[in-house]
Parts: sequence; C-alpha cells; structure tokens
Amino acid sequence: MLFGVVWSLGALWLAAALALVIAEMLVPGFFLVFLGAGAVGTGLLVLIVPGVPIVLQALVFAGLTAGAVAIGWRWYRGLDTTRADPALNDRAARLIGRRVLVCEAIVDGEGRVTVGDGAWTAIGPDAAVGASVRIVGADGSVLRVELG
Repeated sequence: MLFGVVWSLGALWLAAALALVIAEMLVPGFFLVFLGAGAVGTGLLVLIVPGVPIVLQALVFAGLTAGAVAIGWRWYRGLDTTRADPALNDRAARLIGRRVLVCEAIVDGEGRVTVGDGAWTAIGPDAAVGASVRIVGADGSVLRVELG
C-alpha cells in the first residue's frame, strides 16, 4: 500500500508538471515552464526514492524551480533582444524615402499626400496637387516631405 501512495504522489507531480507546461502554451509570458521543470524533477525523485516526506518534496520542488529560473534567466539575458528592423511596427517610419504624389496642395507647410490607397497629412514646402514629393520623416501619423 505504501508503494501505491508513493507512486500516486510521483504521478501527481508529473501530472502537475504536464499541466504547467500545457498552461505555459495557453497563457502569455514565460514562467510556468520553470515550475513544470521543478515538478518533473520532484516527481522523478518521488518515483525513484520511495517514502520522501512531503516537506522534503516541497523543498526539492522549490530548489529545482529556483534553479530552473536562474538557468532560464541567464539564458534569456544572453539573448540579443534588439530588433533587426526597428521600423517593423511603425508604418510611418517604413514610408521614409518613398516618393508620393500630393493630393491636397501643400499650402503654408501643410497638405495631404497619397500613399497607396490612402491619404496622409504632410508637412513641408508648398507644392501643388500632383507634385511628386519624397517622404523624409514622420511625426506620428504626419509625414515630413520635401520636393523632388
């Protein structure tokens, strides 16, 4: 009977590990996998060494989880997290350098230009409708243009 209790405790730890790893895939973030690693280690210990007291199991779980977090933190810290394309999610910045046509005359430094199938507010030197301008910068959703 004692072996059945030990087996069920080990199986319980492994089931908890599986549940934590599945939960990691379903929720945002990256932390539950470390708890799952601690649960796997504790479950294997309980299966291999019968009769481990529950307090010792909790301490082993805490230690293995802390170790997994430390290893994961060191690994993550070593990753290069800079983006290859800083303008990836900045639509206005991605337009810099493109030539576009003025759709509303730029008068007193403000008008509109056609970009694709839409029109954007533009600031720059005065230009007539149909003039070709080059996008040289962006301030939020306002494009800075110059003639040429």
